[in-house]
Amino acid sequence: MFYGAECWAANKHVHKMSVAEMRMLRWMSSKTRKDRVRNESICGSLGVAPIGDKTRESRLRWFGHVQRRPMTSPVRRSETMHVEGARRTRRRPKLTWVEVVRRDMAACNLTTDMALNRAEWRNRIRVANPK
Repeated sequence: MFYGAECWAANKHVHKMSVAEMRMLRWMSSKTRKDRVRNESICGSLGVAPIGDKTRESRLRWFGHVQRRPMTSPVRRSETMHVEGARRTRRRPKLTWVEVVRRDMAACNLTTDMALNRAEWRNRIRVANPK
């Protein structure tokens, strides 16, 4: 379900995936909606972290990988590219991947310099499995 989640900027996918995940977890624990068991208790009994935390971890893991690449790498060169003549819509601009990563880093109290130390970065972003 998470293939390519590192590059997602929108949260609408996260909601749909959380619904699908809860269906699977309920099926695994042989509980139905009629049993009136809360989602939190099912996730707690199975030891599964919320899907939003998992997507944040995968985004930050990819961001750390990109930051450790040399500046001559195509991935790093794309950070500084500027598109000329691009028209903007009249409504609110869409949330970019970089803005989402900045929010994730603020939520986890991280800085860009921390990404250079791979072991420390992995320990700080690791939140997926609470067991």
